[in-house]
Parts: sequence; C-alpha cells; structure tokens
Amino acid sequence: MATQLKRNSKYSEAEWTARQELAACYRIFAMMGWDEMIFNHITVKLEDQEGAFLINPYGMHFSEVTASSLIKIDIDGNKLDEDNPWHVNKAGFVQHSLFHRVLPDAHAIIHTHTTATMAVCGLEGGLQPTNFYACNFMGQLAYHDFEGVTVREEEGARLIEHLGDKRILMLRNHGPVVMGKSLSDAFIKYWALQRACEIQLATMSMGKPILVGEDVIKVHQRDLYMAAIPGQSGKAEFDAMVRKVDRIDTSWRD
Repeated sequence: MATQLKRNSKYSEAEWTARQELAACYRIFAMMGWDEMIFNHITVKLEDQEGAFLINPYGMHFSEVTASSLIKIDIDGNKLDEDNPWHVNKAGFVQHSLFHRVLPDAHAIIHTHTTATMAVCGLEGGLQPTNFYACNFMGQLAYHDFEGVTVREEEGARLIEHLGDKRILMLRNHGPVVMGKSLSDAFIKYWALQRACEIQLATMSMGKPILVGEDVIKVHQRDLYMAAIPGQSGKAEFDAMVRKVDRIDTSWRD
C-alpha cells in the first residue's frame, strides 16, 4: 500500500496497518460502485491479536469508513473496542465468523450484493466460461442454495460442506463470498470475479455466448499464474487503486 501516515498510538503497528488497508479497501469499493447503501462487509483478521477482527461500522457508508472508525470484534461479533460509538451488524458477520473460525487461511473475507455478481448467482449454471476473466474461475467456485437471510447458525454446516476446498462461495440468489490469504488477495479475486460477471451479463444480453473449452481453460489457468508476483497476490493492483482513492480523498487514513 502507499506510504502510510503516522501511526495512531492507540493501536499496535500491525493493527494500524490493517486498519488503513481495510479502510482503503472500503473506499475502493465505494469508488468502483460496489457498495450497497450501508450493507455488506469486508472483514480482516488481526494477525497480532488472537481471535480479533476488523469490520465496518453498521450505518456508515463505505465512502465514509476511516481507519479509526473500523470496529474491532471477536469471533462472535462482539465489540472489543467499547469506546467506538458505532454498532456492529452481528447478523451480517454470521457467515464471516463461520469461515474465519474454521479456515485458517481466510484472512480476509468480502461479501457484496453488486448487480452483476448477484445476477450470476441467480442464473442456472452460474458463472460460465464466456470470457477471459470467467476462465480464471472455472473449477474454482463453490455454490450454495439460497435458504433465506444467512443469520441461522444451523446453516453453517451446509455452507462449509458446499465450500469444500474452494475459497469463493457463490450464494445462489444472493451473492458471492470471496476469501483470501491477504486483503489484496481477496481484492484481486473479487475484482476479477466482478469483471467476469459483468461481461457474462453483457454477452448473454446479445445472444448465444461462445463457451471456452476445458482444454483451453486448463492452459489459461496454468499460464495465468506465471504472470503473478510470487507471494504478492493482488498487491500491485491494490496499491494502484489506493493511489487512485488518494487522489479523490485521503480522509480514510485517519
């Protein structure tokens, strides 16, 4: 991420870094039009504090989120920084807490309700290999049938079962849950998924799409990772978007 402002002494260096990165991510989503009024969440695990996570304040628009306004919570969604006056949407954290709890590599989790991703989640066959970005995800997505608002703990077993060894769960008739080993990793997966869904919608609106064959998909996925910087999934892309956000407004850093 771009050079940070002086650390807030109230937080550890690791927590302040995580706060700034997550606040930047919320502003990026707002800038890209991936926000949904005051709803949806992006959460990250605090590496230096066992069982602690950061989440957006309930009632605050993504474009208003700042590093210091983010709320620190435990795995059950209870506030750990009681001096923060904002509330937590515990119902919205139900699925996040489930995946954070059982998946050690789920450092960051993104759940949104964008038109494109929700539309594909509501389409028979889901995401199809109609474009470059969609080919990234063939064989990499899991699906879970809609059971209503995801606030019931008993649904958790089925969510985990259907996720399997994948790290993107397409909630049918609802929206995607994207998990990453880092925030930038989750971000770049989400960006590519969003583009894949947007292009699929556009293609299908024009007529019968041309589907890419399995052999080509295998070659595509093999070669795709040759272009990545080892150990830095999404970092260059995330940093570029942070710089773009900074040219609009730097208040997220506070």
